Amino acid sequence: MIRAAMFDVGECLVDETREYGTWADWLGVPRHTFHAMFGAVIAQGRDYREVFQEFRPGFDLYAEREKRAVAGQPEHFGEEDLYADVRPALAALREAGLWLGIAGNQTVRAGGILRELFTKDVDLIGTSDDWGASKPDIAFFERVAEVTPFAPDEILYVGDRVDNDLRPGAAAGMHTALVHRGPWATIQWRTEEAQTLPTFRVESLLELPDLIATFNDSAR
Repeated sequence: MIRAAMFDVGECLVDETREYGTWADWLGVPRHTFHAMFGAVIAQGRDYREVFQEFRPGFDLYAEREKRAVAGQPEHFGEEDLYADVRPALAALREAGLWLGIAGNQTVRAGGILRELFTKDVDLIGTSDDWGASKPDIAFFERVAEVTPFAPDEILYVGDRVDNDLRPGAAAGMHTALVHRGPWATIQWRTEEAQTLPTFRVESLLELPDLIATFNDSAR
């Protein structure tokens, strides 16, 4: 049975359109051009951070984040950037008795923002910077298993990427759900792996409570 649900952050809970738009502005690149290169890099199976290298070779993402902060433009997301289904889906899952967590490749600063946004909604929030391990490293998912009070096969990891979320999550013995939104899921959605690997494929997080209930009923 599925007793816990752990959620990725970017493009699962948070719409990153605004954040990546500000990066295009920081680089002095038209947003349309930046987004086009972003999609091309993803389609080629490359690390998204290579997008920045295409426009500025030698670009150091962590150093540039610090420069942005000093310039009064720190990374930021808020309530207005959450997908509309996030709050009601978490509430429904909580009502159904599931243990809930949020864990993604995020900075310490982003972790602080998440804790402010989701103080009462989830049981745990962890980030790659907190844990010293980043997806798709299996060590990240081993850490997820350590902090969740259930066995790996009782955990559902929900994300928008086959490569970063589903594949390593399944390798760690977890159930997975692919949510169809954001650039990665849009590009990967019709691949064989995206169609066969996840336990669930959803257009909205609001589908999860009923899907999990049906899954658990069949497991009894």
